[in-house]
Amino acid sequence: MGGTMDGTKQRRRGNTRQRIQDVALELFAEQGYEKTSLREIAERLEVTKAALYYHFKTKEEIIVSLFEDLTQPIEDLIEWGKRQPHTLETKQEIVRRYSEILTGAAPLFRFMQENQATVRELSIGEMFKNRMLGMRDIVIDPDADLVDQVRCISALFTMHAGMFVLKDLEGDPEEKRKAILEVATDLITQAHKGV
Repeated sequence: MGGTMDGTKQRRRGNTRQRIQDVALELFAEQGYEKTSLREIAERLEVTKAALYYHFKTKEEIIVSLFEDLTQPIEDLIEWGKRQPHTLETKQEIVRRYSEILTGAAPLFRFMQENQATVRELSIGEMFKNRMLGMRDIVIDPDADLVDQVRCISALFTMHAGMFVLKDLEGDPEEKRKAILEVATDLITQAHKGV
């Protein structure tokens, strides 16, 4: 009996944490990271600063936690990818899943692009670079031609660019995501032919 109670409490607490993250990200986007205070985040959430403090002591903690939560699926994907055979199907599946993960993390990546100085200070940049290297390792065949390695890296860049550069293109976001995924998949498929 006690078990179920705990579960609900855990989940509820998790939701508060998530709400704080979402609202903080909204405020950062609206008025910039530097100009946003914890007090303003608490006000918009309609909680006391103490309640906010229970979850996060600083703005940095909020951003780092967001980064860890939203890029955890990338870690999981890298781990999964390492265990798979280097087949074309695997790579296409990696690209497909990566596309979905990036869509979920889009607000965070926007933050990172708009607050590059902050990102550098917060060691998020370093963590992000490591995850990118991990992604590279699961889509590239080390013995492939340089051109095909570039194609694989370009597939990843296409998906990243898709989040920023193509924001302003006309079209439904889901349609755009599919178009970007199609181009990334083409690149991966082409690269694989050379192996």
